[in-house]
Amino acid sequence: MPIYEYQCDACGQITEELQKFSDPPLTTCKHCHGHLSKLISHSAFHLKGGGWYVSEYGNKKPNSSVSTPADTPAADKKPEAAATTTAPAANSDA
Repeated sequence: MPIYEYQCDACGQITEELQKFSDPPLTTCKHCHGHLSKLISHSAFHLKGGGWYVSEYGNKKPNSSVSTPADTPAADKKPEAAATTTAPAANSDA
């Protein structure tokens, strides 16, 4: 059963009442017999487990392990391999 909050228009007292959905709203304050108004309050509804937007998609940060060429400093770059010439293979027919 949900908990509803009511505030008295006369004395300002806030009351919480456990009611069924089918129960009519309260209209009279228990303290001063003034008129009650139903308050809209925050829900105690929480999404548990994985797969929800809040836990899976809403907090994604860019992948910091992948670096782009602009991110790597020049000192870390390997020098280009110089063109090397290889000696001709020894002739085994001799």
